[in-house]
Amino acid sequence: MSMQSEPLKKAVVLAAGKGTRMRSELPKALAPVCGRPMIFRTLDALDQVGIDEIIVVVGYRGDLVREALRDRANVTFAVQTELLGTGHAVMSCRDALRGFEGPVFIVAGDNPMLQSSSVERLFQEYAKAGDVSCVLGSVYKEEPFGMGRILRNANGDFVGVVEEKDATPEQRLIKEVNMSYYVFHTPSLLDSLGELRANNAQREYYITDVPKIMLDRGQKILAAPVLQSIEALGVNTPEELALVEETLHKMGSR
Repeated sequence: MSMQSEPLKKAVVLAAGKGTRMRSELPKALAPVCGRPMIFRTLDALDQVGIDEIIVVVGYRGDLVREALRDRANVTFAVQTELLGTGHAVMSCRDALRGFEGPVFIVAGDNPMLQSSSVERLFQEYAKAGDVSCVLGSVYKEEPFGMGRILRNANGDFVGVVEEKDATPEQRLIKEVNMSYYVFHTPSLLDSLGELRANNAQREYYITDVPKIMLDRGQKILAAPVLQSIEALGVNTPEELALVEETLHKMGSR
């Protein structure tokens, strides 16, 4: 009888996107940051935490992403056949996650500022909370324009995320924002994916809707403001890429 135990931690990295605004034919996750594909920085941070298996979701020009990551022993791949949103990307990992009882960390592959210390703290919050279905990472941002705000009740408990375009003037004053870093209880995640609907203008499935689905089922969700301010630096345009590179140079990173 095999004594091999299943991985204690898994991660899903979303790397299927085109990155149209980057004005490049490369998959967005392969856009170079300080001379290295930005997804390398995401994977390096996860390796430092000791993730046992990293499932990279590929789509647009997925052969290039596979080739770039061919030497990473703990990376497997899932294919998003149509680019129908982040929730749809996670759906493509169902087979790879089925039967796994532990926590899974989900993040986009275009987060070159991902910090291993933040991932570790999210896993710690998950372990400390006990019967929690999801811990989502948040950060306080002085100028949160364009970002989803974390909603809490009078007791400080998480009650939802409201996007900028849907927020009331009062909600737009909230400085705690969702960064789409999640640690999910894997069976609860797989169960909730079946309830995702593309009820939005883009007709896409969003992973950001999953915590609300869980909350409506009476499950426990935590928003943990443990992320660092630099992690709010995303890369969607060449201008944002330049800002990230400038920040990394100031930090002494290469």
